[in-house]
Amino acid sequence: MVRRTAGVREAKSRLSELLRDVKRGREWVITERGKPVARLIPASKGPLTLDDRLRRLEQEGLIEPLSGVSIELPPLPAVPSGIAQRMLQEDRDG
Repeated sequence: MVRRTAGVREAKSRLSELLRDVKRGREWVITERGKPVARLIPASKGPLTLDDRLRRLEQEGLIEPLSGVSIELPPLPAVPSGIAQRMLQEDRDG
């Protein structure tokens, strides 16, 4: 994803242009006195899957992909309905 920066004043005066760029898949970082304060990114059409979120983190350089290793995790055990609420209530009751 292509990332560009703009100061607050520039972003205000060019907002329509920035939004057109965002629709094309570009990301804009808005800065205030040279420090990043916000990001304009394309809106997703729904909640991102775990794979999509991991891919985005990889693209941003925040994580590195796992290379050549496949990990199969066992399924999580079923948790009885309402157990969290009961545990919280027990904790509050002392």
